Amino acid sequence: MKKASQLIFDLTRPPAYSAADFLPAPCNEAAMGWIERWPGWPGFAIALSGPAASGKSHLAHIFAEKSGSVVAPADVLTTDNIPDIAGEQGVVVEDADRGVDETALFHLYNLQKEQGKPLLLTGREPPNRWKVTLPDLRSRLATLPVAEIGSPDDMLLEALLVKLFSDRQLRIGPDVVAYVLPRIDRSFAAVHELVDKLDKAALEGGRAVTVPLVRTVLGIT
Repeated sequence: MKKASQLIFDLTRPPAYSAADFLPAPCNEAAMGWIERWPGWPGFAIALSGPAASGKSHLAHIFAEKSGSVVAPADVLTTDNIPDIAGEQGVVVEDADRGVDETALFHLYNLQKEQGKPLLLTGREPPNRWKVTLPDLRSRLATLPVAEIGSPDDMLLEALLVKLFSDRQLRIGPDVVAYVLPRIDRSFAAVHELVDKLDKAALEGGRAVTVPLVRTVLGIT
């Protein structure tokens, strides 16, 4: 008789974006320093760059909490809604390098500068590498200081692995951590992707996250 599939419920907690939950490391020390330095920035705006899943959103939310800023995904910006978003408060624009209304971003930049309100832009690359076609916007972005997150070291990857499982209310043993790290790409995104797969496999099979489960998910025989 075929076993009925186990019902899957999404028990993942929302991401914890407090300063206490941030994982400090050499690769993000300089970026965190920029966030802590506000309002002592040399200008009203900076850019925050780093690889996928490197903690840009976490730092952006820490800054938003500290500065009283609103967080907006880049793809929601339009020339019509900029007056409602900006001017009276700080603004964080996430993923500004991955599809944005350039005219809207140009107006946002100017409005924040005129009002003396902070602007934080995040992206995987520094602004001078963004594919911006509007000359006036491109010239302004090129002047922004850049707070950059680098590649993670082994200690940060280990801490991230444990944190992501904790966020999903799953416990893992040190043997799992020791087995995983040498067998995945040394990147933030690879850790996130593997944790998602292991979480799903554990729920579907009603199993704990163990080395045999990791081996199965990674396709290691």
